[in-house]
This record gives sequence, structure tokens and C-alpha cells, in this order.
Amino acid sequence: MARAKQPPSGPAPDAPGPASVSRQIGATVRRLRGSMGLTLGEVAKRSHVSAGMLSRLENGDVSPSLETLAALTAALGVPLGTLFGDIGKPRGSAQHVPRGEGLEVVRRGTKRGHTYHLLAADRGPRRVFEPFLVTLNDKSEVFPEFEHPGTEFIYLLEGSLTYRHGDETHLLKGGDALTFAGNVPHGPEKLLKTPIRMLSVIIYADGSADPALGN
Repeated sequence: MARAKQPPSGPAPDAPGPASVSRQIGATVRRLRGSMGLTLGEVAKRSHVSAGMLSRLENGDVSPSLETLAALTAALGVPLGTLFGDIGKPRGSAQHVPRGEGLEVVRRGTKRGHTYHLLAADRGPRRVFEPFLVTLNDKSEVFPEFEHPGTEFIYLLEGSLTYRHGDETHLLKGGDALTFAGNVPHGPEKLLKTPIRMLSVIIYADGSADPALGN
């Protein structure tokens, strides 16, 4: 009787090594921190992880302990498993975000009652674009003073509002779209019919996103 072949020992050929895992975790931490508009110092203070260690972690220079990762995810307000979501996935794979499962993130408008769900995230060292599902309700405040790099595209899904861009005011209703330069002050000026839901896509032509200025 022929003997059954024994499975090869060691990791599968495509299994990511420790260095690759550390880089992917670091990139995920950096992406999450950036999408929330938080600095290294702010996350370090919240998590009690030194800014130097956090910088090395984001660059993939160290292999963080589970305790460190747990502290960071607590500071960022995301589940621990979020840091491992991309590990082992082939590069260039599509990102599927089921309905209602976009990651809720903190932006400048959050304190004004605006809700942001991130619908996709770049996996490279620099962000090229950011798509958000933005929700405003009758308790949201208007804030026409957002500024950020790149070009923004807005598509109104539900509700109506007036939206200011520089010296211009635009009436937006369901199905309307608006595209504008992000470095000119802009934002909702008057909420006419709530709830308001809109798709907001920010495109950074040179990848030079500045999360601290994002809306």
C-alpha cells in the first residue's frame, strides 16, 4: 500500500512572515490614526504608548505585543481584530464593505454631530482617496469652514441642504452632485430636510493627505 504523503512542514508558501505582518499592522494603525485626524502624540497619550514606539510600530520596525495593540485599539476606539483584517490578503484585492458595516471614524465634523463611515481605505503608505458616507440629522450643527488638500466630490443620497463653498452657496437635493477644491472653506450652511445622507469622496492627486484638516 502506498503511503500517504505527509504535508510539508513550516508555513505555506504564501503565508506572510513576521516582518510582513508587522508592516501591515503598522500601516493599518497609521491609516486609522490618520483617518481620525489624530497625531502621534495624541494617540500616544491616550494609549500610554510612547510616541517613539508608536512611530516605529507604524513604520513596521518593531513587532508589537498584544498588550500594546490592545492599548492602541482602545485608544482608537476600534476592535483589536481590525488590525489583522488585511493580513494575508493578496495585494490589489477588492475591498467589500457590506451595507452598514463601514468603519465609523472621527473627523473634524464629528463634534458638530456629523457622522462619518469610511467605505474604503488605501493600503499604501499614502492615501490617494477617501470615500465617506456622511450623515447629518436635525441635531447636527452647520460648519461651512472645512479645509483639506485635494478635490472633493459630493453626491446627495437623501435630504436637502445648502452647501457653501467659498463665496458661493449651492442648494443640494437628492441626486445632486457637487465637486470642488478642498482647500477653499466649505461645508453645510443650512439643513433644510433631515436626515441628510451623502457620499463624499476626497481625491488627493499627489497623495499628500493632511488628516488634521479633513472634514
